Amino acid sequence: MIHIMAMTKENVLKAPASIEELEGSGWKWYWIDFDQPSEEEILKLRNPLGFHPLAIEDCMHKLQRPKLNDYEDHVFFVFQSLNPNRLQKEELNMFLGEHFAVTFHHLPSKEISEVRDKLKKTDEPGRWGPAIILYEVLDKIVDHYFPYLYKIEDRLNEIEDNSKNESMEELLASLYATRHDLLVLRNTIMPMTDLVYRMLNSHSVPGIQKKLEYFHDIHDHLLKLSGMVESNREFTTDIRDSYLSLNSHQTNRVMKILTIFTTIFMPLTFIAGVYGMNFKYMPELEWKYGYFVTLIVMFLIGVGMTYWFYKKGWLK
Repeated sequence: MIHIMAMTKENVLKAPASIEELEGSGWKWYWIDFDQPSEEEILKLRNPLGFHPLAIEDCMHKLQRPKLNDYEDHVFFVFQSLNPNRLQKEELNMFLGEHFAVTFHHLPSKEISEVRDKLKKTDEPGRWGPAIILYEVLDKIVDHYFPYLYKIEDRLNEIEDNSKNESMEELLASLYATRHDLLVLRNTIMPMTDLVYRMLNSHSVPGIQKKLEYFHDIHDHLLKLSGMVESNREFTTDIRDSYLSLNSHQTNRVMKILTIFTTIFMPLTFIAGVYGMNFKYMPELEWKYGYFVTLIVMFLIGVGMTYWFYKKGWLK
């Protein structure tokens, strides 16, 4: 589907029915959105729009790294947004010229829909233009990164507090899943930060030099997001190390207790083994009080060794 919005020279916003209606000089600027286009609609990128073949080819390849390509009469962008229902990267392409903006996406784009609705409801249509559309789309993409990061921070707090009384294995599984989500965010935000920085220092992007304060604001948001992601990644490392240290400590304590009880029963097992042998000439076997004395000796050994371990602090 193709959505078209165009501004007349009298600052009146209209919605032409086809791309062919945009021919002529009666328009101040226009915005064409290729929303999940068909094969026939994709061909319009080449004719009549006449974009560079390499840029059109890039539109066909999904999930490329965010980038900026400068062609003769337009600039081509690759942006990465996040799926609103799950943490998954989605590609959004844009062609930008002096008097036009063309967006292209294979999947539904919440950001494009929000910008289009905002443009329809604006009270200042004369303020808009291709550079503002670029800014609004970028701003929406970046704004939608924040909720995912806030959800991850809430999840990390739950893992740290263990409010659900989960087992160590469940906590570590949740922690590693969270680290994976942070990695997805990091691999999305960092390239976008580099792209916006390149845009700020480029003189080939139409209209951006007159709106630098807007794009600096987006860059600041991306830097803030990058810092939050790195901070949370360090936090997950601290939680992981704490859990592993606690698990190791508990394991060592269990092993120590088992070793103590094994040590206590070693002499008792030895005595029981000696008197369990079936030799005929064992003087103690025929002694009237031998059984009771042996039990008393075994009891005293057990109590004595337990007391000794306790005084050493091994049972505390």
